[in-house]
Amino acid sequence: MPRYLTQHTLACLSRQGAEALAQRMQAGGTARAERVLVNMLEGKMFAEFRADSREALEGWLKTEGMHFDFLVRIEWEMQGDKLQPAE
Repeated sequence: MPRYLTQHTLACLSRQGAEALAQRMQAGGTARAERVLVNMLEGKMFAEFRADSREALEGWLKTEGMHFDFLVRIEWEMQGDKLQPAE
């Protein structure tokens, strides 16, 4: 299943609010966040999702009311010293 990276702006969310949002992202459904990283000082959240397609992820985020700044498919990643197709 393809992986995607998203960035979200956390407008005035507390740490507890960011944690609740991350838990919702990891709860699953059409898309599921495998990894969530947060910078509270700058108000940014990054999430690595698995979803069947970009359209499926965009639709799920919209249904969940989760706005995103950007969404990109992860196509390549470093494994050891080689750039390999992402799985």
